[in-house]
Amino acid sequence: MDGLDRAIVDELVRDGRVTNVELAARIGLTPGPCLRRVQRLEADGVIRGYHAEVDPGAVGRGFEVILHVDLVTQEASVVTSFEREAAALHEVSEFKRLFGTPDYFLRIAVADLAGYEEFLTGRIMSIHGVGKVSSHFAMKNIKG
Repeated sequence: MDGLDRAIVDELVRDGRVTNVELAARIGLTPGPCLRRVQRLEADGVIRGYHAEVDPGAVGRGFEVILHVDLVTQEASVVTSFEREAAALHEVSEFKRLFGTPDYFLRIAVADLAGYEEFLTGRIMSIHGVGKVSSHFAMKNIKG
C-alpha cells in the first residue's frame, strides 16, 4: 500500500458511501485510476466490506454490555465449542479471545436489562465449559 491507497482507505472509513468521483477528487486522482485502486484493495482483502452505522436503540439493541468470560478448561474441544456457539448468537456484536484473564471479551447488544439477564442465563451460561462471567455496563460512551 502506498500513500494514495492509505488515503482511499481513510476516506472510505470516514464515509463508505462516497461516490467514486468524489473519492477521486478528495485524494487527487481521476475516477478511473481511483476505481481500479479501490477494486484492488477489495480484491486484496484490505477493504473487507461496507457497513451501515445503525442506531442500536432504533432496532431494539440499545442496551450494551461488555461481558468477560472464563472457561473452566482450555481443552481444544471446549474452546472450539464455546467459540462456535457464542459467535452464532445474534446478540454478540463483538467477540475476542484474549491472552491472560479473562479468556474472552464479548460486546452484547440487547433491548434492556431484562433481555440481558435472559441472554446471559439462558444462552451464555448454558454453553458447556463456561466457568466465570463478569458483566460491565458503560457509564458513558466517549468514543466508538
